[in-house]
Amino acid sequence: MRLLYRIGIWFYGVAIHLAAIFNTKAKAWVEGRRQQDFRVVPSGKRVIWFHCASLGEFDQGLPLMFEWRKAFPEDYILITFFSPSGMQHYHKREHPADEVIYLDLDTKRNAERFVKHYQPHTAFFIKYEFWHEHLRAAKLSGTKLYSVSTILRDDHVFFKSYGRFFRETLELFDFFYVQTARTGELLESIGINEFMVTGDSRFDKVLDNKAKVKTEPLLDAFTNDKEVWIIGSSWPIDEKVVLPVVNEIQIKVIIAPHQIDDAHIGAIENQLERPFVRFTHANADTIASKDVLILDTIGQLSNAYSYGTIAYVGGGFTGKLHNTLEPAVFGLPILIGPKHNRFPEAQLFIDHGIAFEVSDPASLNKSLLYALENRSEIRLKAERIVAENAGASQKIFQHINSSSAV
Repeated sequence: MRLLYRIGIWFYGVAIHLAAIFNTKAKAWVEGRRQQDFRVVPSGKRVIWFHCASLGEFDQGLPLMFEWRKAFPEDYILITFFSPSGMQHYHKREHPADEVIYLDLDTKRNAERFVKHYQPHTAFFIKYEFWHEHLRAAKLSGTKLYSVSTILRDDHVFFKSYGRFFRETLELFDFFYVQTARTGELLESIGINEFMVTGDSRFDKVLDNKAKVKTEPLLDAFTNDKEVWIIGSSWPIDEKVVLPVVNEIQIKVIIAPHQIDDAHIGAIENQLERPFVRFTHANADTIASKDVLILDTIGQLSNAYSYGTIAYVGGGFTGKLHNTLEPAVFGLPILIGPKHNRFPEAQLFIDHGIAFEVSDPASLNKSLLYALENRSEIRLKAERIVAENAGASQKIFQHINSSSAV
């Protein structure tokens, strides 16, 4: 099976190089790796390696990174990303990293080269990043390996009859800090008992964001203390459902689409029947007269939620739901599409009457009106649930720090 894995990785590399000819994201993936060099780690410093698939996993890892930096200021914090979206946007977050690079394709040669150069003392793989060759090379070199905010499902390959090789990959970890009790049960079912249920470290991240929220003059002028519906990380399939309601409802709306290319923004504008303006075209003198503000920028959504009364979070019609914690931390009722089973925090919010599943404009309008009428009660519940689920990063750090591994 390891041979088949290596062949599969080789074909993936060929495919993404071919895709780079016409796909900008694939091109960034290829060019970013081609252009990077490994830095020389200062003598005597321990390398603490955090690997994140993309920006979302980076946010999950950040609270633990800061905990580590505070306790061990002399360590060298290395961040690796698999996706270009992480590399292209991580710098918009406050972070403690000494070096940030792409993780090369998971081949034996690349992994051994990486581990030989950095000789990581401790490594944290965030959520469900399980690259066999890099993990194996690190393990053989003596690196302590931890999986953080791990989330596993019954249908994952690890739990299939043909999944022995992938189970061996999981066995390379020294310890798992898992989000849910069900993930722990699944690990136990394959003989892995070194885990602790610590929850989702993103709760810590959004609380930190809330403490550092900044005012934005244009958002101040647009909202003007009025009720505001925030539509966050929307895709065209979301917009088919939400925009008919946007055209009918009488409150102000901020739309922050996931993709901000001109074609997507133009498609949104063509469907709007109320006065609108793009953020990059707005000015303080005229923005207050508009009903809809389109955030055609990157990195402002989490801050914009602080101006909201209610939120719709995109991705729930494709099974790729975006971050519902960002509006929840501000106490906003949350509307989402029906495909959210991979996101336990979404089900948590539904169970507590904070989030509401919608499937079409009619159900969206009904849930929107209900949430607006009950927003004070929902706000209190949302803030309480977020606070109750915080602290994962401290639990993880304290557990590691109490062992001999540090």
